[in-house]
Parts: sequence; C-alpha cells; structure tokens
Amino acid sequence: MSLEKFVSNNGIDLWTESFGDPNDPAILLVMGSMSQGVVWPDGLVGRLAAAGFHVIRYDHRDTGRSTAVDFAASPYSWADIRDDIGRVLDGYGLASAHIVGHSAGGLLGQWLAVEAPERVETLTAIGSSPLGGREGKVLGAALMGEEPPAGSLPPPNQAFIDHYRAAMTATPPSTRREQIDAQVAEARLLHGPELPFDEEAERVQQERLLDRAVNPASVVNHRLAWMADPDFEPAGVLDRVKAPTLVVEGTCEPCKPGHGALIAEQIPGARLLMIEGMGHTLPAEVHAELAEAITAHVTGRM
Repeated sequence: MSLEKFVSNNGIDLWTESFGDPNDPAILLVMGSMSQGVVWPDGLVGRLAAAGFHVIRYDHRDTGRSTAVDFAASPYSWADIRDDIGRVLDGYGLASAHIVGHSAGGLLGQWLAVEAPERVETLTAIGSSPLGGREGKVLGAALMGEEPPAGSLPPPNQAFIDHYRAAMTATPPSTRREQIDAQVAEARLLHGPELPFDEEAERVQQERLLDRAVNPASVVNHRLAWMADPDFEPAGVLDRVKAPTLVVEGTCEPCKPGHGALIAEQIPGARLLMIEGMGHTLPAEVHAELAEAITAHVTGRM
C-alpha cells in the first residue's frame, strides 16, 4: 500500500509517494536528472518497505506530476533541485533520513551531505559521479570528439557515445510511437549487455511515464539549468561528508564507468559495492542484492 501527496514550497508542488509505516526509519529515494520518481522500481521499493523502512520517492520539479516550470520566466539552479530534497523531508516532518540516490540523484545526495549534513543519516550513491567531477563536461567532450580536460573522470563507453552522437543528428521523434521507441532504445543501452532486457516491460513503463507527466517536454529544463551554470558543483569537498556512505556501481556501467570508486576514495570510510552485470538501470535481477546492501548499510550491519 502506498500514499501519495504533494509537498508545496515557494510555488513548486512536488509529487511524492510513500510506502510502509511512517514510524519506521525513513529512506528517501532521489532519482537522476530528467527522471521521474516512479523510475525507482516497485520491486526494489517494496523490498525496502518490507525490511522495515518508511520509503519515500518523489518527482523532481519538471518531471512527472510535479510542477512544470516556465524556465524563461522563472529560471532555477541545480542548487534549487538539491534543496527540493529538504523540502520533501520537511513535507513529511522529517529532520533527516537515509538518502539513496541514483545517477544525478546520488550526486545531489553527496552535495546535501556536504551542505546540510544534519539531514543525511546515511548516504547511498548508485551509478553516480563524484561531486565536483564535472561529469557533464566530460560527457560533452566525449560526444563532440574532443579531448577531455586533464584529470577528468573516465569517459562513457563507446556504445554510449555512438548512441548519443547518432541521437544528436537524428530527426527528433514526432509521434507517440517514435517517442516510446526512442526511450526504449535508450533504456536498452543503459541496461547493459549482460542481464536480460525485458523490452515489453520497458515499453509499458515508458507509456506510463509519458502519460503521467504534466508536461513531458519540461524535463529539458534540468539541462537548461546545467547549461546556465555548468560549474555548479563544489569541488574538493567530499572529505567533509560525515554520513556513513555506500557507493554502488554495476560492472557494466555504460556512462559513468569507474566513477563509483572515485566517490569511495574521496569520502572517508565509504564502501564500494560492485554489482555483477548491472548497467545504469535497476533491473529486477539486482533488486534482492541491492535491497539487502542498502538495508545492511543503513542499519550498520555492512
């Protein structure tokens, strides 16, 4: 059973959904850039709730059922997206929670752990890049065929680069079917080559994501916020993270390979878990291992 509610602050309504007993320790799930909260798989969420946690997921601004912003009239920054984590916590009356972030959500979790450590009981970063690594600039250089700056993060794999280079020059999808097909193809790439890819289930998921979005096109505002300030990430600060930290990366990570180890190296006492066969998505095959790792981490058993 789940409960949905909107958390409102300063003209932004954030859709949230919670599972489990509100009296249990809280886990707040933070999804990546341009991604809805329901991308957190129900199977993984259910396992965490069954383990005795109050699990909360939410739609970032400009995704899903949360407010679609007129960015030209009301621009915002990635610091605002970070601060939405605190707004969700406030909406549930929580002073702090166990923060679990995927991709850019893991980066936001790192940033929150640096800037507002009292709000982060533990941190789990899945498929993420280290705060201050300027991953977006590395990706941009790779897609443009340019040499990345000295000391940059490891680049995406070649299949990832080829896919997005092709997308940059392709005719944008114009029909619903074309939009869904493009999203399924992207999901297949991010999934990786080793674990089975359920195309039918992914197509159903993409239909759901499209249908529940207030304005599907507004996700581009996350990119506009980055373009307005590509150096938004503070650098050289991860040694200030005090929250016990678990870093998770798949052995088939296509877009941030090796980034997990760099996070773990910079955060004192952080642990790195490599999940065999996992790419940049969270397929059913990894739910049991991932839920057990998160449970052990937040309860201090790892």
